[in-house]
Amino acid sequence: MIALIARYVTRPGLGDQVEAAIREMILLSRQEPGCRVYQVNRSVDNPDEFLLYEVYDDEGALKAHWQSPHFRRIIEETVVPLLERRERRFYRLVEP
Repeated sequence: MIALIARYVTRPGLGDQVEAAIREMILLSRQEPGCRVYQVNRSVDNPDEFLLYEVYDDEGALKAHWQSPHFRRIIEETVVPLLERRERRFYRLVEP
């Protein structure tokens, strides 16, 4: 399994627009084969900051997510232009 932790910081005052787009993304991503978790949190202290937690079966499922029409439309075309900063970190599951 591979986990992705992403932090989005919008340009000032654009948090509501990003949240609206992400709400649709959540529903579509959770239907993808290989997507185990797609959870988005909005900061309590800064309404323009979001934390995304995603888990996929493997790198193939993650790549399929990035290539999906809804990812391109919602994230690349709608959300990214509204961001001031986007950070992504990838993690692999540690098993006993």
